[in-house]
Amino acid sequence: MRALIVERKGVLSLRDIDLPQTLGPGDVRIAIDTVGICASDVHYYTHGRIGPYVVDAPMVLGHEAAGVVTAIGTAVHDLAPGDRVCMEPGVPDPQSRAARLGIYNVDPAVRFWATPPVHGVLTASVVHPAAYTYKLPDNVSFAEGAMIEPFAIGMQAATRARIVPGDVGAVIGAGTIGIMIALAALAGGCSRVMIADFSAEKLAIAGQYEGIVPVAIGTTRFSDAIAAATGGWGADVVFEASGSARAFDDIFSLVRPGGAIVLVGLPVETVRLSVPEAIAKEVRIETVFRYANVYDRALALVASGKVDLKPLVSATFGFEDSIAAFERAAAGHPTDIKLQIRVGG
Repeated sequence: MRALIVERKGVLSLRDIDLPQTLGPGDVRIAIDTVGICASDVHYYTHGRIGPYVVDAPMVLGHEAAGVVTAIGTAVHDLAPGDRVCMEPGVPDPQSRAARLGIYNVDPAVRFWATPPVHGVLTASVVHPAAYTYKLPDNVSFAEGAMIEPFAIGMQAATRARIVPGDVGAVIGAGTIGIMIALAALAGGCSRVMIADFSAEKLAIAGQYEGIVPVAIGTTRFSDAIAAATGGWGADVVFEASGSARAFDDIFSLVRPGGAIVLVGLPVETVRLSVPEAIAKEVRIETVFRYANVYDRALALVASGKVDLKPLVSATFGFEDSIAAFERAAAGHPTDIKLQIRVGG
Protein backbone atom coordinates (compact mmCIF):
# COMPACT_ATOMS: atom_id res chain seq x y z
CA MET A 1 0.00 0.00 0.00
CA ARG A 2 1.05 3.58 -0.64
CA ALA A 3 1.96 5.41 2.57
CA LEU A 4 3.70 8.50 3.92
CA ILE A 5 6.98 7.24 5.37
CA VAL A 6 9.75 8.85 7.34
CA GLU A 7 12.75 7.07 5.84
CA ARG A 8 15.22 8.62 8.25
CA LYS A 9 15.77 11.97 9.93
CA GLY A 10 14.72 14.75 7.55
CA VAL A 11 13.57 12.46 4.72
CA LEU A 12 9.93 11.74 3.84
CA SER A 13 8.57 9.75 0.92
CA LEU A 14 5.24 8.65 -0.52
CA ARG A 15 5.72 5.08 -1.69
CA ASP A 16 4.41 1.54 -1.50
CA ILE A 17 5.14 -0.51 1.60
CA ASP A 18 3.98 -3.92 2.82
CA LEU A 19 1.90 -3.51 5.98
CA PRO A 20 0.19 -6.21 8.10
CA GLN A 21 -3.49 -6.62 7.20
CA THR A 22 -4.34 -9.89 8.94
CA LEU A 23 -7.76 -9.59 10.58
CA GLY A 24 -7.96 -11.25 14.00
CA PRO A 25 -11.23 -12.27 15.71
CA GLY A 26 -11.42 -9.04 17.71
CA ASP A 27 -10.15 -6.73 14.99
CA VAL A 28 -11.67 -4.45 12.39
CA ARG A 29 -10.21 -3.31 9.08
CA ILE A 30 -10.57 0.42 8.47
CA ALA A 31 -10.26 2.48 5.29
CA ILE A 32 -8.53 5.65 6.47
CA ASP A 33 -10.25 8.92 5.61
CA THR A 34 -8.62 11.73 7.62
CA VAL A 35 -5.37 11.93 9.61
CA GLY A 36 -4.15 14.85 11.72
CA ILE A 37 -0.51 15.86 11.92
CA CYS A 38 0.77 15.77 15.49
CA ALA A 39 3.88 17.50 16.80
CA SER A 40 5.33 14.08 17.53
CA ASP A 41 4.97 13.09 13.86
CA VAL A 42 6.82 16.28 12.90
CA HIS A 43 9.51 15.62 15.50
CA TYR A 44 10.20 12.15 14.12
CA TYR A 45 10.55 13.76 10.69
CA THR A 46 12.80 16.64 11.76
CA HIS A 47 14.81 14.99 14.56
CA GLY A 48 14.52 11.25 13.93
CA ARG A 49 13.75 10.48 17.54
CA ILE A 50 11.80 11.41 20.67
CA GLY A 51 13.71 10.38 23.78
CA PRO A 52 14.32 6.62 23.63
CA TYR A 53 12.13 6.16 20.53
CA VAL A 54 14.43 6.28 17.51
CA VAL A 55 13.56 6.02 13.82
CA ASP A 56 16.12 3.38 12.83
CA ALA A 57 13.99 1.92 10.02
CA PRO A 58 11.41 3.41 7.62
CA MET A 59 8.15 4.11 9.50
CA VAL A 60 4.65 5.15 8.40
CA LEU A 61 3.61 8.34 10.20
CA GLY A 62 0.25 9.42 11.62
CA HIS A 63 -1.85 8.45 14.64
CA GLU A 64 -4.80 10.89 14.77
CA ALA A 65 -7.28 9.16 12.50
CA ALA A 66 -10.84 8.48 11.42
CA GLY A 67 -12.21 6.25 8.69
CA VAL A 68 -14.74 3.62 7.64
CA VAL A 69 -14.93 -0.01 8.76
CA THR A 70 -14.58 -2.34 5.78
CA ALA A 71 -14.36 -5.74 7.54
CA ILE A 72 -14.81 -7.17 11.04
CA GLY A 73 -13.41 -10.14 12.91
CA THR A 74 -15.57 -13.08 13.95
CA ALA A 75 -15.78 -11.90 17.59
CA VAL A 76 -16.78 -8.30 16.79
CA HIS A 77 -20.47 -7.55 17.39
CA ASP A 78 -20.72 -3.80 18.06
CA LEU A 79 -19.26 -2.57 14.77
CA ALA A 80 -20.16 -3.36 11.17
CA PRO A 81 -18.81 -2.64 7.69
CA GLY A 82 -19.78 0.88 6.68
CA ASP A 83 -19.53 2.32 10.20
CA ARG A 84 -17.70 5.63 10.42
CA VAL A 85 -15.17 5.44 13.25
CA CYS A 86 -12.26 7.05 15.04
CA MET A 87 -9.51 5.03 16.65
CA GLU A 88 -7.56 5.20 19.89
CA PRO A 89 -3.99 4.67 18.66
CA GLY A 90 -2.45 2.96 21.70
CA VAL A 91 -3.00 -0.76 22.17
CA PRO A 92 -1.81 -2.23 25.50
CA ASP A 93 -1.32 -5.81 26.56
CA PRO A 94 -4.75 -6.55 28.13
CA GLN A 95 -3.09 -8.93 30.58
CA SER A 96 -0.52 -6.42 31.79
CA ARG A 97 -0.59 -5.16 35.34
CA ALA A 98 -1.06 -1.58 34.07
CA ALA A 99 -4.07 -2.59 31.97
CA ARG A 100 -5.63 -4.47 34.88
CA LEU A 101 -5.20 -1.36 37.04
CA GLY A 102 -6.96 0.77 34.42
CA ILE A 103 -3.82 2.77 33.59
CA TYR A 104 -3.11 1.11 30.26
CA ASN A 105 -1.61 4.32 28.87
CA VAL A 106 1.51 3.68 30.96
CA ASP A 107 1.75 -0.01 30.06
CA PRO A 108 5.42 -0.47 29.07
CA ALA A 109 4.27 -2.90 26.36
CA VAL A 110 1.76 -0.53 24.74
CA ARG A 111 1.94 -0.40 20.94
CA PHE A 112 1.22 3.15 19.79
CA TRP A 113 0.80 4.12 16.14
CA ALA A 114 3.76 6.02 14.63
CA THR A 115 5.99 5.38 17.63
CA PRO A 116 9.05 3.35 16.57
CA PRO A 117 8.94 0.55 15.62
CA VAL A 118 5.13 0.63 15.19
CA HIS A 119 3.81 1.94 11.86
CA GLY A 120 1.22 4.71 11.79
CA VAL A 121 -1.88 5.21 9.66
CA LEU A 122 -1.06 7.60 6.84
CA THR A 123 -1.98 4.89 4.37
CA ALA A 124 -5.11 3.48 2.75
CA SER A 125 -6.11 0.80 5.25
CA VAL A 126 -5.25 -0.45 8.75
CA VAL A 127 -6.27 -3.27 11.07
CA HIS A 128 -7.06 -2.28 14.65
CA PRO A 129 -8.70 -3.86 17.73
CA ALA A 130 -12.43 -3.18 17.87
CA ALA A 131 -12.04 -2.43 21.59
CA TYR A 132 -10.15 0.75 20.69
CA THR A 133 -12.36 1.73 17.76
CA TYR A 134 -15.31 4.09 18.32
CA LYS A 135 -18.33 4.65 16.10
CA LEU A 136 -18.79 8.27 15.06
CA PRO A 137 -22.27 9.73 15.59
CA ASP A 138 -23.87 11.01 12.40
CA ASN A 139 -23.23 14.65 13.35
CA VAL A 140 -19.47 14.17 13.85
CA SER A 141 -17.35 14.56 10.72
CA PHE A 142 -14.21 12.62 9.86
CA ALA A 143 -12.19 15.79 10.54
CA GLU A 144 -13.66 16.02 14.04
CA GLY A 145 -13.19 12.29 14.53
CA ALA A 146 -9.48 12.65 13.81
CA MET A 147 -9.36 15.44 16.41
CA ILE A 148 -10.63 13.21 19.21
CA GLU A 149 -7.08 11.92 19.78
CA PRO A 150 -5.54 15.27 20.80
CA PHE A 151 -8.75 16.24 22.62
CA ALA A 152 -8.40 13.04 24.66
CA ILE A 153 -5.14 14.42 26.03
CA GLY A 154 -7.04 17.48 27.20
CA MET A 155 -9.65 15.18 28.74
CA GLN A 156 -6.96 13.21 30.56
CA ALA A 157 -5.49 16.45 31.93
CA ALA A 158 -8.87 17.75 33.08
CA THR A 159 -9.64 14.41 34.70
CA ARG A 160 -6.31 14.33 36.54
CA ALA A 161 -6.94 17.89 37.74
CA ARG A 162 -10.06 16.80 39.69
CA ILE A 163 -11.83 20.02 38.72
CA VAL A 164 -14.57 21.28 41.04
CA PRO A 165 -17.41 23.19 39.35
CA GLY A 166 -16.59 26.89 39.34
CA ASP A 167 -12.81 26.46 39.45
CA VAL A 168 -10.57 28.95 37.70
CA GLY A 169 -8.11 27.21 35.40
CA ALA A 170 -4.86 28.44 33.89
CA VAL A 171 -3.04 26.95 30.91
CA ILE A 172 0.55 27.70 29.95
CA GLY A 173 0.82 27.33 26.17
CA ALA A 174 -1.83 27.98 23.51
CA GLY A 175 -0.79 25.33 21.02
CA THR A 176 -3.02 22.45 19.99
CA ILE A 177 -2.80 20.64 23.32
CA GLY A 178 -3.08 23.83 25.38
CA ILE A 179 -6.34 24.77 23.67
CA MET A 180 -7.61 21.20 23.97
CA ILE A 181 -6.90 21.30 27.71
CA ALA A 182 -8.70 24.61 28.07
CA LEU A 183 -11.78 23.24 26.28
CA ALA A 184 -11.76 20.06 28.38
CA ALA A 185 -11.34 22.08 31.59
CA LEU A 186 -14.36 24.22 30.70
CA ALA A 187 -16.39 21.11 29.89
CA GLY A 188 -15.23 19.63 33.19
CA GLY A 189 -16.62 22.52 35.23
CA CYS A 190 -14.16 25.40 35.19
CA SER A 191 -15.94 28.75 35.18
CA ARG A 192 -13.17 30.23 33.04
CA VAL A 193 -9.74 29.26 31.83
CA MET A 194 -6.91 31.75 31.36
CA ILE A 195 -4.41 30.73 28.69
CA ALA A 196 -0.97 32.26 28.16
CA ASP A 197 1.34 32.31 25.17
CA PHE A 198 3.73 34.58 23.29
CA SER A 199 1.86 33.99 20.00
CA ALA A 200 -0.83 36.61 19.38
CA GLU A 201 -2.17 34.47 16.53
CA LYS A 202 -2.72 31.40 18.67
CA LEU A 203 -4.19 33.46 21.51
CA ALA A 204 -6.66 34.97 19.04
CA ILE A 205 -7.80 31.48 18.04
CA ALA A 206 -8.15 30.39 21.68
CA GLY A 207 -9.97 33.60 22.53
CA GLN A 208 -12.78 32.76 20.08
CA TYR A 209 -14.15 30.38 22.69
CA GLU A 210 -16.43 31.69 25.40
CA GLY A 211 -14.82 31.15 28.80
CA ILE A 212 -11.20 31.16 27.54
CA VAL A 213 -9.29 34.31 28.52
CA PRO A 214 -6.09 34.87 26.48
CA VAL A 215 -3.06 36.44 28.15
CA ALA A 216 -0.13 37.71 26.06
CA ILE A 217 2.87 36.94 28.22
CA GLY A 218 5.13 39.05 26.03
CA THR A 219 3.49 42.10 27.61
CA THR A 220 1.87 40.78 30.79
CA ARG A 221 3.17 38.47 33.50
CA PHE A 222 0.84 35.50 33.73
CA SER A 223 1.03 35.56 37.51
CA ASP A 224 -0.09 39.21 37.53
CA ALA A 225 -3.02 38.47 35.24
CA ILE A 226 -4.13 35.54 37.39
CA ALA A 227 -3.74 37.57 40.59
CA ALA A 228 -5.86 40.37 39.13
CA ALA A 229 -8.56 37.91 38.06
CA THR A 230 -8.68 36.02 41.37
CA GLY A 231 -8.18 38.78 43.94
CA GLY A 232 -4.62 37.63 44.54
CA TRP A 233 -5.68 34.07 45.43
CA GLY A 234 -4.39 32.19 42.37
CA ALA A 235 -5.82 29.67 39.93
CA ASP A 236 -7.40 26.53 41.33
CA VAL A 237 -5.62 24.39 38.76
CA VAL A 238 -2.67 25.19 36.50
CA PHE A 239 -1.89 23.14 33.40
CA GLU A 240 1.62 23.27 31.93
CA ALA A 241 1.24 22.55 28.21
CA SER A 242 4.17 24.40 26.64
CA GLY A 243 7.02 22.00 27.41
CA SER A 244 9.22 25.04 28.06
CA ALA A 245 11.71 24.78 30.91
CA ARG A 246 11.16 28.49 31.59
CA ALA A 247 7.53 27.82 32.46
CA PHE A 248 8.63 26.15 35.69
CA ASP A 249 10.58 29.12 37.02
CA ASP A 250 7.56 30.74 38.70
CA ILE A 251 4.84 28.14 38.19
CA PHE A 252 3.94 28.04 41.89
CA SER A 253 3.10 31.75 41.82
CA LEU A 254 0.18 30.92 39.52
CA VAL A 255 -1.61 28.40 41.72
CA ARG A 256 -3.65 29.01 44.87
CA PRO A 257 -2.80 27.40 48.21
CA GLY A 258 -4.03 23.81 48.09
CA GLY A 259 -4.44 23.97 44.32
CA ALA A 260 -3.17 21.61 41.65
CA ILE A 261 -0.58 21.72 38.91
CA VAL A 262 -0.97 19.29 36.00
CA LEU A 263 2.13 18.68 33.88
CA VAL A 264 1.36 17.85 30.26
CA GLY A 265 4.14 19.39 28.16
CA LEU A 266 7.37 17.43 27.81
CA PRO A 267 10.46 19.60 28.42
CA VAL A 268 13.63 18.48 26.69
CA GLU A 269 15.77 20.40 29.19
CA THR A 270 16.19 19.98 32.92
CA VAL A 271 13.65 22.14 34.75
CA ARG A 272 13.81 24.04 38.02
CA LEU A 273 11.02 22.94 40.34
CA SER A 274 10.97 24.64 43.75
CA VAL A 275 9.97 21.97 46.25
CA PRO A 276 9.81 24.44 49.18
CA GLU A 277 7.28 26.57 47.26
CA ALA A 278 5.20 23.49 46.47
CA ILE A 279 5.22 22.38 50.10
CA ALA A 280 4.44 25.85 51.45
CA LYS A 281 1.22 25.87 49.43
CA GLU A 282 0.52 22.13 49.71
CA VAL A 283 0.23 22.02 45.94
CA ARG A 284 -0.89 18.75 44.39
CA ILE A 285 1.18 17.84 41.32
CA GLU A 286 -0.25 15.53 38.66
CA THR A 287 1.27 14.27 35.42
CA VAL A 288 -0.28 13.23 32.12
CA PHE A 289 0.97 10.69 29.59
CA ARG A 290 -1.43 10.30 26.69
CA TYR A 291 -4.82 9.13 28.06
CA ALA A 292 -6.79 6.18 29.37
CA ASN A 293 -10.53 5.53 29.60
CA VAL A 294 -11.54 8.95 28.25
CA TYR A 295 -11.83 8.45 24.47
CA ASP A 296 -15.55 7.70 24.50
CA ARG A 297 -16.21 10.69 26.78
CA ALA A 298 -14.21 12.98 24.52
CA LEU A 299 -16.25 11.82 21.54
CA ALA A 300 -19.52 12.26 23.49
CA LEU A 301 -18.66 15.87 24.33
CA VAL A 302 -17.96 16.70 20.69
CA ALA A 303 -21.14 14.94 19.55
CA SER A 304 -23.19 16.84 22.14
CA GLY A 305 -22.04 20.19 20.78
CA LYS A 306 -20.59 21.22 24.13
CA VAL A 307 -17.09 21.18 22.58
CA ASP A 308 -16.53 22.50 19.06
CA LEU A 309 -13.22 21.40 17.54
CA LYS A 310 -13.95 22.57 13.99
CA PRO A 311 -12.33 26.03 14.39
CA LEU A 312 -9.02 24.36 15.22
CA VAL A 313 -8.56 22.72 11.80
CA SER A 314 -6.30 25.22 10.04
CA ALA A 315 -5.89 23.48 6.66
CA THR A 316 -6.57 20.14 4.98
CA PHE A 317 -4.23 18.59 2.40
CA GLY A 318 -4.77 15.80 -0.10
CA PHE A 319 -2.84 12.58 0.41
CA GLU A 320 -0.54 13.30 -2.53
CA ASP A 321 0.38 16.60 -0.83
CA SER A 322 1.33 14.90 2.45
CA ILE A 323 4.99 15.89 2.24
CA ALA A 324 4.04 19.54 1.66
CA ALA A 325 1.73 19.31 4.67
CA PHE A 326 4.57 18.08 6.87
CA GLU A 327 6.90 20.77 5.56
CA ARG A 328 4.32 23.39 6.52
CA ALA A 329 3.89 21.81 9.95
CA ALA A 330 7.66 21.78 10.47
CA ALA A 331 7.86 25.45 9.46
CA GLY A 332 5.44 26.34 12.24
CA HIS A 333 3.05 28.82 10.67
CA PRO A 334 1.79 31.07 13.50
CA THR A 335 -1.90 30.67 12.64
CA ASP A 336 -1.80 26.86 12.40
CA ILE A 337 -3.36 24.82 15.18
CA LYS A 338 -4.12 21.54 13.43
CA LEU A 339 -3.23 20.44 9.91
CA GLN A 340 -4.96 17.38 8.51
CA ILE A 341 -4.47 15.08 5.54
CA ARG A 342 -7.40 13.60 3.63
CA VAL A 343 -6.30 10.07 2.72
CA GLY A 344 -9.59 8.70 1.44
CA GLY A 345 -12.92 10.07 0.28
